[in-house]
Amino acid sequence: MAGHSKWANIQHRKNAQDKKRGKIFTKIIREITVAARMGGGDPNDNPRLRLAWDKALAANMPKDNIERAVKRGTGDGQGDNYEEIRYEGYGPNGVAIMVDCMTDNKNRTVSEVRYTFNRNGGNLGADGSVAYLFDRKGVLTYGPDNDDEDVLAPALDAGAEDLVEYEDGSFDVLTAPDDYTQVKAAVEAAGFAPDAADVTMRPATTVELQGEDAQSCLKLLDALEDLDDVQNVYSNVELDAETLADAPA
Repeated sequence: MAGHSKWANIQHRKNAQDKKRGKIFTKIIREITVAARMGGGDPNDNPRLRLAWDKALAANMPKDNIERAVKRGTGDGQGDNYEEIRYEGYGPNGVAIMVDCMTDNKNRTVSEVRYTFNRNGGNLGADGSVAYLFDRKGVLTYGPDNDDEDVLAPALDAGAEDLVEYEDGSFDVLTAPDDYTQVKAAVEAAGFAPDAADVTMRPATTVELQGEDAQSCLKLLDALEDLDDVQNVYSNVELDAETLADAPA
């Protein structure tokens, strides 16, 4: 992966999410509730809840909101029962896209996702059509102002799998999903908190787009992320820095 604009892509995504804080809170609360319902309310014994809890803290969600979501998940089972569904499809120039949803109405969700793909130059594919292009990994991302050698030692000691460098000077520490929490804790304890961190679907290879193709793909990804039932959108696109700089606020 060339990754010449890797850091620009990370920063754009973070800034876009910051501008949609209310919607991000709703998605995180839904994830916390489902995680607590499935695995219990103790984040120390429930890795999925731990991850959602950390996302909530990173988004500056009030602790009371987090605790209410946990209690809702571990309570009497009343309220919405969400079904988890993954949709796969293609964007402009064959960009691979996966869309993870939580929904209480599958027919509504698939209709909205299909419409969004079609309206923005993409198309919804069959199950498994692009999933093989992604691996589930813990990813700790560091900006160009960090020293990879400083981070590497504590990361490897804690069980990290690899460190991947990009042309813009940023780098990722990769972990198995089950090792993500301990690796993240270890590098933070060593004084090297990542600029971004998550357990995510990481593409094996990327498609670099520029100009109108990049703008079209960005529009599709933003539209998918804006859907109420969508939790996460993954793609193998790498957008050029100029397109990201010109993207609407």
